Amino acid sequence: MRKFCIYGKGGIGKSTIVSNMAVALAEDNKAVMVMGCDPKADATRNIVGRRIPTILDAFRNNGPDQMKLEEIVYKGFNGVYCAEAGGPEPGVGCAGRGVMTASEMLTRHGAFDQINPDVVIYDVLGDVVCGGFALPLRNGLADDVYIVTTCDPMAIYAANNICKGIKRFADRDEVFLGGIIYNGRSAINDPSIVDRFAKKLGTRVIGGIAMSGIIPKAEIRHKTVIEYEPDSEIANGFRVLARSIYGNQDRVIPEPLSDDELDKINEDIDELLKERENVAI
Repeated sequence: MRKFCIYGKGGIGKSTIVSNMAVALAEDNKAVMVMGCDPKADATRNIVGRRIPTILDAFRNNGPDQMKLEEIVYKGFNGVYCAEAGGPEPGVGCAGRGVMTASEMLTRHGAFDQINPDVVIYDVLGDVVCGGFALPLRNGLADDVYIVTTCDPMAIYAANNICKGIKRFADRDEVFLGGIIYNGRSAINDPSIVDRFAKKLGTRVIGGIAMSGIIPKAEIRHKTVIEYEPDSEIANGFRVLARSIYGNQDRVIPEPLSDDELDKINEDIDELLKERENVAI
């Protein structure tokens, strides 16, 4: 079983990337399961075509013993299996604990044994790597981690923080960094900045997704790009990324950047923003 996590700052495009990679791998006749670990519970919406009930919802409504597997795992486009951890009621409890509970319930009800997936992808919020959101990094739940970032300074800052968490668990031989995924949709689209960031971490940019008007058109209809426009260039881009990650064997213990090193990257981004403003004037 190939198990990996996709981390990144909230709103960075993780779910778009995960959902399209999942259906791309399913096209290659692989049994794929996606585990959404964001409290918004929208990682699998474009695969199934709607929001699905979360594992925490079933846990609260039925209790751990009365839950049924078909109430927490749903099949979507290309036969991809989907589950969403969910989160607590607003203002109550810890969202990270939802990830822990969801993982326990899937194991308790034999999800992995019954489905026997070839690939499991965890879509995980990366703004805060607390105990719950760090769970996929521990106990063999995933083999490696891929971090989505743009050229936005806060996205790079979040990615660097995630690497601190990976380093902690990599030192115990539990999980490693597989690479950086570049999303080119920010105000500054300069892959060289993210490439330099990746090299300083000791890894590489394993793939990138370009801006495309097809993505929002597909998502308005609650579809992946591969379902909506299967022959498009951007759909093929997701296929290339999925296969690169599936076949990747280059895993490292990252060396997170210092504050000074992050400041230098931010200064370079600021210079590019100024140049863009001057051109606009």
